[in-house]
Amino acid sequence: MIIDDSNTIRRTAEALLKKAGYDVFTASDGFEAMSLITSNQPDIIFVDIMMPRLDGYQTCQLIKNNKKFRDTPVIMLSSKDGLFDRARGRIAGSRSM
Repeated sequence: MIIDDSNTIRRTAEALLKKAGYDVFTASDGFEAMSLITSNQPDIIFVDIMMPRLDGYQTCQLIKNNKKFRDTPVIMLSSKDGLFDRARGRIAGSRSM
């Protein structure tokens, strides 16, 4: 699953993953993602940090607080790579940033 408010990034990532043989679901924000995650049960989730309404940190926390998806890997995507940003991503439950 790819969660990003940028249509360009969503479509590009979707095309690359589909070309590699993966089934891909996309969402434009955390709220939309939560319903899709529940119904599609993705094996891995890529989430942008900077999004309106629910940011990537909040979305990751919601995913990780759900027993059913606690072990689903969440990879946070961002141009932010500072120590604070990495620590905040780890606290939210992401595996990588």
